[in-house]
Amino acid sequence: MPEIHGTTDPAFAAVRDAFAANFEEGLEVGASVAVTVDGKPVVDLWAGDRNPAGDPWEEDTIVNVYSTTKTMAALSVLMCADRGLVDFEAPVATYWPEFAANGKEGVLVKHVMSHSSGVAGFDPAIPVEALYDWDATVAHLAAQTPWWDPGTQMGYHAVTQGFLQGEIVRRVTGRSIGTFFRDEVAGPLGADFHIGLDAEHDHRVGDLVPPPDRMADMTPDAAATMSGRVLLSCPMDATETVTREWRGAEIPAAGGTGNARSVARVHAAMACGGSVDDVTLLGPDTLEAALVPQISGHDQVMDADFTYGMGFGLPNDLLPLPNPRTLFWGGWGGSLAIIDLDARLSFAYVMNRMAPELMGDQRGGTLAMAAYMALLS
Repeated sequence: MPEIHGTTDPAFAAVRDAFAANFEEGLEVGASVAVTVDGKPVVDLWAGDRNPAGDPWEEDTIVNVYSTTKTMAALSVLMCADRGLVDFEAPVATYWPEFAANGKEGVLVKHVMSHSSGVAGFDPAIPVEALYDWDATVAHLAAQTPWWDPGTQMGYHAVTQGFLQGEIVRRVTGRSIGTFFRDEVAGPLGADFHIGLDAEHDHRVGDLVPPPDRMADMTPDAAATMSGRVLLSCPMDATETVTREWRGAEIPAAGGTGNARSVARVHAAMACGGSVDDVTLLGPDTLEAALVPQISGHDQVMDADFTYGMGFGLPNDLLPLPNPRTLFWGGWGGSLAIIDLDARLSFAYVMNRMAPELMGDQRGGTLAMAAYMALLS
Protein backbone atom coordinates (compact mmCIF):
# COMPACT_ATOMS: atom_id res chain seq x y z
CA MET A 1 0.00 0.00 0.00
CA PRO A 2 1.34 3.49 -0.79
CA GLU A 3 2.21 5.92 1.96
CA ILE A 4 -0.54 8.38 2.86
CA HIS A 5 0.77 11.95 2.83
CA GLY A 6 -0.67 15.13 4.28
CA THR A 7 -2.39 16.17 7.47
CA THR A 8 -5.50 15.11 9.37
CA ASP A 9 -7.10 16.61 12.42
CA PRO A 10 -7.25 13.78 15.01
CA ALA A 11 -11.03 14.09 15.14
CA PHE A 12 -11.14 13.18 11.43
CA ALA A 13 -8.85 10.16 11.59
CA ALA A 14 -11.67 8.04 10.16
CA VAL A 15 -11.30 9.86 6.85
CA ARG A 16 -7.64 8.95 6.70
CA ASP A 17 -8.52 5.34 7.51
CA ALA A 18 -11.14 5.23 4.76
CA PHE A 19 -8.73 6.83 2.30
CA ALA A 20 -6.08 4.23 3.14
CA ALA A 21 -8.66 1.46 2.79
CA ASN A 22 -9.44 2.52 -0.77
CA PHE A 23 -5.79 1.94 -1.64
CA GLU A 24 -5.57 -1.30 0.34
CA GLU A 25 -8.53 -2.66 -1.62
CA GLY A 26 -6.87 -1.81 -4.93
CA LEU A 27 -9.45 0.83 -5.85
CA GLU A 28 -7.01 3.67 -6.48
CA VAL A 29 -3.96 4.59 -8.52
CA GLY A 30 -3.60 8.10 -7.13
CA ALA A 31 -6.01 10.35 -5.27
CA SER A 32 -6.49 13.26 -2.90
CA VAL A 33 -9.17 14.12 -0.35
CA ALA A 34 -9.75 17.35 1.55
CA VAL A 35 -12.25 18.56 4.14
CA THR A 36 -12.71 22.00 5.62
CA VAL A 37 -14.90 23.02 8.56
CA ASP A 38 -15.54 26.70 9.24
CA GLY A 39 -13.14 27.38 6.38
CA LYS A 40 -10.24 25.62 8.06
CA PRO A 41 -8.66 22.45 6.66
CA VAL A 42 -9.20 19.38 8.83
CA VAL A 43 -8.20 16.83 6.18
CA ASP A 44 -5.67 17.31 3.37
CA LEU A 45 -4.38 13.96 2.10
CA TRP A 46 -2.85 12.54 -1.06
CA ALA A 47 -1.32 9.22 -2.02
CA GLY A 48 -0.43 6.85 -4.82
CA ASP A 49 0.79 7.48 -8.34
CA ARG A 50 -0.14 10.36 -10.60
CA ASN A 51 0.16 8.22 -13.73
CA PRO A 52 0.42 4.56 -14.78
CA ALA A 53 4.19 4.99 -15.11
CA GLY A 54 4.40 5.17 -11.34
CA ASP A 55 5.41 8.80 -10.80
CA PRO A 56 4.24 9.75 -7.31
CA TRP A 57 1.17 11.85 -6.65
CA GLU A 58 2.70 14.91 -5.03
CA GLU A 59 1.27 17.64 -2.83
CA ASP A 60 0.80 19.88 -5.89
CA THR A 61 -0.43 17.21 -8.32
CA ILE A 62 -3.54 18.29 -10.21
CA VAL A 63 -5.80 16.33 -12.56
CA ASN A 64 -8.77 16.83 -14.84
CA VAL A 65 -11.93 16.54 -12.72
CA TYR A 66 -14.51 16.45 -15.52
CA SER A 67 -17.94 17.58 -14.27
CA THR A 68 -16.76 18.69 -10.86
CA THR A 69 -15.71 21.70 -12.96
CA LYS A 70 -19.42 22.51 -13.20
CA THR A 71 -19.38 23.68 -9.59
CA MET A 72 -16.82 26.34 -10.51
CA ALA A 73 -18.75 27.46 -13.58
CA ALA A 74 -21.98 27.65 -11.58
CA LEU A 75 -20.24 29.68 -8.90
CA SER A 76 -19.05 32.12 -11.55
CA VAL A 77 -22.62 32.68 -12.76
CA LEU A 78 -23.85 33.01 -9.18
CA MET A 79 -21.24 35.71 -8.62
CA CYS A 80 -22.42 37.58 -11.70
CA ALA A 81 -25.98 37.41 -10.36
CA ASP A 82 -24.80 38.62 -6.96
CA ARG A 83 -23.31 41.68 -8.65
CA GLY A 84 -26.54 42.43 -10.48
CA LEU A 85 -25.15 41.48 -13.88
CA VAL A 86 -27.41 38.45 -14.40
CA ASP A 87 -31.03 37.77 -13.53
CA PHE A 88 -31.86 34.06 -13.23
CA GLU A 89 -35.41 34.73 -14.42
CA ALA A 90 -34.27 36.55 -17.55
CA PRO A 91 -33.96 34.92 -20.97
CA VAL A 92 -30.44 33.93 -21.91
CA ALA A 93 -30.97 36.05 -25.03
CA THR A 94 -31.10 39.16 -22.83
CA TYR A 95 -27.33 38.83 -22.56
CA TRP A 96 -26.63 36.79 -25.67
CA PRO A 97 -29.09 37.91 -28.36
CA GLU A 98 -28.00 35.35 -30.96
CA PHE A 99 -29.12 32.57 -28.63
CA ALA A 100 -32.80 33.34 -29.25
CA ALA A 101 -32.64 31.61 -32.66
CA ASN A 102 -34.75 28.56 -33.49
CA GLY A 103 -37.12 28.59 -30.55
CA LYS A 104 -34.75 29.39 -27.68
CA GLU A 105 -36.15 32.80 -26.83
CA GLY A 106 -37.90 31.15 -23.84
CA VAL A 107 -34.74 29.60 -22.40
CA LEU A 108 -34.10 31.37 -19.10
CA VAL A 109 -30.83 31.54 -17.23
CA LYS A 110 -32.29 29.32 -14.52
CA HIS A 111 -33.04 26.65 -17.14
CA VAL A 112 -29.37 26.58 -18.12
CA MET A 113 -28.37 26.35 -14.46
CA SER A 114 -30.77 23.45 -13.79
CA HIS A 115 -30.21 21.25 -16.86
CA SER A 116 -33.69 22.01 -18.15
CA SER A 117 -32.98 24.31 -21.13
CA GLY A 118 -33.38 21.60 -23.77
CA VAL A 119 -29.88 22.30 -25.12
CA ALA A 120 -28.45 19.17 -23.54
CA GLY A 121 -26.14 18.15 -26.38
CA PHE A 122 -24.72 19.36 -29.66
CA ASP A 123 -26.98 19.14 -32.70
CA PRO A 124 -25.53 18.26 -35.10
CA ALA A 125 -22.86 16.30 -33.26
CA ILE A 126 -19.29 17.57 -33.07
CA PRO A 127 -15.90 15.94 -32.44
CA VAL A 128 -14.20 16.68 -29.15
CA GLU A 129 -11.59 18.81 -30.94
CA ALA A 130 -14.31 21.31 -31.84
CA LEU A 131 -14.56 22.25 -28.16
CA TYR A 132 -11.19 23.95 -28.37
CA ASP A 133 -12.68 26.78 -30.46
CA TRP A 134 -14.88 28.77 -28.06
CA ASP A 135 -16.46 31.10 -30.62
CA ALA A 136 -17.38 28.27 -32.98
CA THR A 137 -18.82 26.16 -30.17
CA VAL A 138 -21.09 28.85 -28.76
CA ALA A 139 -22.19 29.84 -32.25
CA HIS A 140 -23.13 26.19 -32.82
CA LEU A 141 -25.22 26.19 -29.63
CA ALA A 142 -26.85 29.52 -30.49
CA ALA A 143 -28.09 28.07 -33.78
CA GLN A 144 -29.65 24.94 -32.29
CA THR A 145 -33.28 24.08 -31.68
CA PRO A 146 -34.00 22.88 -28.12
CA TRP A 147 -34.79 19.19 -27.71
CA TRP A 148 -37.76 19.94 -25.40
CA ASP A 149 -39.75 22.93 -24.23
CA PRO A 150 -37.46 24.83 -21.84
CA GLY A 151 -38.21 24.23 -18.18
CA THR A 152 -40.58 21.32 -18.78
CA GLN A 153 -38.08 18.46 -18.53
CA MET A 154 -34.61 17.80 -17.18
CA GLY A 155 -31.67 16.20 -18.94
CA TYR A 156 -28.07 16.48 -17.85
CA HIS A 157 -26.19 19.02 -20.02
CA ALA A 158 -22.96 17.07 -19.82
CA VAL A 159 -20.77 19.42 -21.86
CA THR A 160 -23.07 22.14 -23.18
CA GLN A 161 -23.93 23.65 -19.80
CA GLY A 162 -20.47 25.09 -19.30
CA PHE A 163 -20.39 26.78 -22.68
CA LEU A 164 -23.86 28.24 -22.11
CA GLN A 165 -22.83 29.53 -18.67
CA GLY A 166 -19.47 30.69 -19.92
CA GLU A 167 -20.90 32.72 -22.76
CA ILE A 168 -23.30 34.43 -20.36
CA VAL A 169 -20.34 35.31 -18.14
CA ARG A 170 -18.37 36.56 -21.13
CA ARG A 171 -21.22 38.74 -22.36
CA VAL A 172 -21.81 40.44 -19.01
CA THR A 173 -18.21 40.79 -17.80
CA GLY A 174 -16.19 41.01 -21.01
CA ARG A 175 -13.97 38.20 -19.73
CA SER A 176 -13.88 34.51 -20.54
CA ILE A 177 -15.16 32.33 -17.74
CA GLY A 178 -11.67 30.91 -17.19
CA THR A 179 -10.25 34.41 -16.80
CA PHE A 180 -13.14 35.50 -14.56
CA PHE A 181 -12.69 32.44 -12.35
CA ARG A 182 -8.94 32.95 -12.11
CA ASP A 183 -9.22 36.67 -11.31
CA GLU A 184 -12.22 36.60 -9.00
CA VAL A 185 -12.08 33.17 -7.32
CA ALA A 186 -8.92 31.09 -7.63
CA GLY A 187 -6.52 34.02 -7.35
CA PRO A 188 -8.01 35.69 -4.27
CA LEU A 189 -8.44 32.34 -2.52
CA GLY A 190 -5.06 30.92 -3.53
CA ALA A 191 -6.85 27.90 -5.00
CA ASP A 192 -4.93 25.76 -7.48
CA PHE A 193 -7.89 25.18 -9.80
CA HIS A 194 -7.92 26.10 -13.48
CA ILE A 195 -10.54 26.41 -16.22
CA GLY A 196 -8.01 26.48 -19.03
CA LEU A 197 -4.59 25.37 -17.83
CA ASP A 198 -1.39 27.20 -18.75
CA ALA A 199 1.33 24.97 -20.20
CA GLU A 200 3.67 25.89 -17.34
CA HIS A 201 1.65 23.53 -15.11
CA ASP A 202 1.73 20.50 -17.40
CA HIS A 203 4.62 18.86 -15.54
CA ARG A 204 2.47 18.32 -12.45
CA VAL A 205 -0.73 17.12 -14.12
CA GLY A 206 -1.66 13.52 -13.36
CA ASP A 207 -2.88 11.27 -16.15
CA LEU A 208 -6.37 9.83 -15.86
CA VAL A 209 -6.73 6.08 -16.12
CA PRO A 210 -9.73 5.82 -18.45
CA PRO A 211 -12.61 3.41 -17.90
CA PRO A 212 -13.81 1.06 -20.64
CA ASP A 213 -15.05 2.97 -23.69
CA ARG A 214 -18.77 3.62 -23.20
CA MET A 215 -19.28 4.21 -26.90
CA ALA A 216 -17.94 0.83 -27.98
CA ASP A 217 -20.85 -1.02 -26.38
CA MET A 218 -23.56 1.45 -27.35
CA THR A 219 -26.31 -0.30 -29.33
CA PRO A 220 -28.53 1.41 -31.91
CA ASP A 221 -31.35 1.33 -29.37
CA ALA A 222 -29.16 3.02 -26.73
CA ALA A 223 -28.11 5.65 -29.24
CA ALA A 224 -31.77 6.55 -29.70
CA THR A 225 -32.19 7.41 -26.02
CA MET A 226 -31.66 10.89 -24.66
CA SER A 227 -28.59 9.64 -22.81
CA GLY A 228 -27.12 8.19 -25.98
CA ARG A 229 -28.02 11.29 -27.93
CA VAL A 230 -26.12 13.51 -25.50
CA LEU A 231 -23.08 11.25 -25.21
CA LEU A 232 -22.80 10.80 -28.95
CA SER A 233 -23.18 14.51 -29.60
CA CYS A 234 -19.55 14.97 -28.51
CA PRO A 235 -17.95 11.55 -27.94
CA MET A 236 -15.16 11.32 -25.36
CA ASP A 237 -13.11 8.44 -24.01
CA ALA A 238 -10.98 10.31 -21.41
CA THR A 239 -7.78 10.07 -23.46
CA GLU A 240 -8.31 13.64 -24.66
CA THR A 241 -7.22 14.94 -21.25
CA VAL A 242 -3.54 14.15 -21.91
CA THR A 243 -3.38 16.64 -24.77
CA ARG A 244 -2.22 20.23 -24.46
CA GLU A 245 -5.24 21.30 -26.56
CA TRP A 246 -7.72 19.90 -24.03
CA ARG A 247 -5.86 21.19 -21.02
CA GLY A 248 -5.47 24.68 -22.42
CA ALA A 249 -9.04 25.04 -23.64
CA GLU A 250 -11.77 26.51 -21.47
CA ILE A 251 -14.31 23.69 -21.19
CA PRO A 252 -16.29 24.81 -18.14
CA ALA A 253 -18.46 21.71 -17.75
CA ALA A 254 -15.72 19.10 -18.07
CA GLY A 255 -12.20 20.46 -18.49
CA GLY A 256 -11.22 21.91 -15.12
CA THR A 257 -7.92 20.90 -13.54
CA GLY A 258 -7.29 20.83 -9.80
CA ASN A 259 -7.01 18.64 -6.74
CA ALA A 260 -9.12 18.02 -3.66
CA ARG A 261 -7.47 20.83 -1.71
CA SER A 262 -8.29 23.42 -4.37
CA VAL A 263 -11.89 22.23 -4.81
CA ALA A 264 -12.49 22.25 -1.06
CA ARG A 265 -10.88 25.68 -0.73
CA VAL A 266 -13.17 27.30 -3.29
CA HIS A 267 -16.25 25.63 -1.85
CA ALA A 268 -15.29 26.56 1.70
CA ALA A 269 -16.31 30.12 0.93
CA MET A 270 -19.77 28.93 -0.03
CA ALA A 271 -20.02 26.60 2.97
CA CYS A 272 -19.23 29.53 5.24
CA GLY A 273 -21.97 31.77 3.91
CA GLY A 274 -20.18 33.24 0.92
CA SER A 275 -16.91 34.36 2.51
CA VAL A 276 -13.73 32.80 3.85
CA ASP A 277 -10.54 34.42 5.15
CA ASP A 278 -11.79 37.92 4.27
CA VAL A 279 -12.52 36.92 0.66
CA THR A 280 -16.19 37.37 -0.21
CA LEU A 281 -17.57 35.61 -3.28
CA LEU A 282 -21.31 35.79 -2.69
CA GLY A 283 -23.88 37.52 -0.54
CA PRO A 284 -26.25 35.40 1.56
CA ASP A 285 -29.30 36.00 -0.64
CA THR A 286 -27.59 34.70 -3.76
CA LEU A 287 -26.21 31.72 -1.88
CA GLU A 288 -29.69 30.87 -0.63
CA ALA A 289 -30.96 31.11 -4.21
CA ALA A 290 -28.61 28.28 -5.16
CA LEU A 291 -30.43 26.06 -2.64
CA VAL A 292 -33.90 26.63 -4.09
CA PRO A 293 -35.08 23.59 -6.08
CA GLN A 294 -35.57 24.50 -9.74
CA ILE A 295 -36.72 21.16 -11.09
CA SER A 296 -37.13 17.64 -9.71
CA GLY A 297 -37.86 14.31 -11.29
CA HIS A 298 -36.34 11.87 -13.70
CA ASP A 299 -33.28 13.09 -15.53
CA GLN A 300 -33.56 11.74 -19.08
CA VAL A 301 -29.82 11.64 -19.61
CA MET A 302 -28.67 10.23 -16.28
CA ASP A 303 -31.69 7.89 -16.10
CA ALA A 304 -32.09 8.65 -12.41
CA ASP A 305 -34.11 10.97 -10.20
CA PHE A 306 -32.51 14.30 -9.31
CA THR A 307 -33.35 17.62 -7.76
CA TYR A 308 -31.44 20.50 -9.30
CA GLY A 309 -30.92 23.84 -7.63
CA MET A 310 -29.22 26.81 -9.23
CA GLY A 311 -26.20 25.07 -10.70
CA PHE A 312 -25.86 22.24 -8.18
CA GLY A 313 -27.49 19.00 -7.19
CA LEU A 314 -29.55 19.04 -4.01
CA PRO A 315 -29.87 16.13 -1.54
CA ASN A 316 -32.05 13.25 -2.71
CA ASP A 317 -32.19 9.48 -2.49
CA LEU A 318 -29.16 9.16 -4.77
CA LEU A 319 -27.01 11.12 -2.31
CA PRO A 320 -28.95 11.27 0.98
CA LEU A 321 -26.95 13.93 2.78
CA PRO A 322 -27.76 14.67 6.43
CA ASN A 323 -28.40 18.42 6.10
CA PRO A 324 -30.92 19.97 3.72
CA ARG A 325 -28.89 23.12 2.99
CA THR A 326 -26.31 21.19 1.02
CA LEU A 327 -25.05 21.48 -2.56
CA PHE A 328 -23.13 18.79 -4.40
CA TRP A 329 -21.86 17.57 -7.71
CA GLY A 330 -19.30 15.13 -9.05
CA GLY A 331 -17.33 14.29 -12.15
CA TRP A 332 -17.12 11.41 -14.60
CA GLY A 333 -14.83 8.81 -13.09
CA GLY A 334 -15.63 9.51 -9.46
CA SER A 335 -14.56 12.97 -8.26
CA LEU A 336 -17.00 14.42 -5.73
CA ALA A 337 -17.67 17.77 -4.06
CA ILE A 338 -20.07 18.54 -1.19
CA ILE A 339 -20.86 21.98 0.22
CA ASP A 340 -22.82 21.81 3.49
CA LEU A 341 -23.96 25.23 4.66
CA ASP A 342 -25.48 23.90 7.89
CA ALA A 343 -22.28 22.13 8.97
CA ARG A 344 -20.08 24.78 7.31
CA LEU A 345 -18.29 21.83 5.74
CA SER A 346 -16.63 21.51 2.35
CA PHE A 347 -15.64 18.04 1.15
CA ALA A 348 -13.70 17.16 -2.01
CA TYR A 349 -12.33 13.95 -3.48
CA VAL A 350 -10.27 13.84 -6.69
CA MET A 351 -8.65 10.80 -8.27
CA ASN A 352 -7.09 9.59 -11.50
CA ARG A 353 -8.40 6.01 -11.74
CA MET A 354 -11.80 6.48 -13.31
CA ALA A 355 -14.70 4.26 -12.28
CA PRO A 356 -16.57 2.65 -15.19
CA GLU A 357 -20.04 3.76 -14.10
CA LEU A 358 -21.40 7.28 -14.54
CA MET A 359 -22.88 7.13 -11.04
CA GLY A 360 -22.51 4.92 -8.01
CA ASP A 361 -18.76 4.96 -7.39
CA GLN A 362 -18.43 4.42 -3.65
CA ARG A 363 -14.89 5.71 -3.09
CA GLY A 364 -15.82 9.35 -2.61
CA GLY A 365 -19.07 8.50 -0.87
CA THR A 366 -17.26 6.39 1.73
CA LEU A 367 -14.87 9.25 2.45
CA ALA A 368 -17.71 11.75 2.74
CA MET A 369 -19.56 9.46 5.14
CA ALA A 370 -16.43 9.19 7.27
CA ALA A 371 -16.18 12.99 7.36
CA TYR A 372 -19.77 13.34 8.49
CA MET A 373 -19.39 10.65 11.13
CA ALA A 374 -16.33 12.47 12.46
CA LEU A 375 -18.23 15.74 12.50
CA LEU A 376 -21.09 14.20 14.48
CA SER A 377 -18.95 12.30 16.99
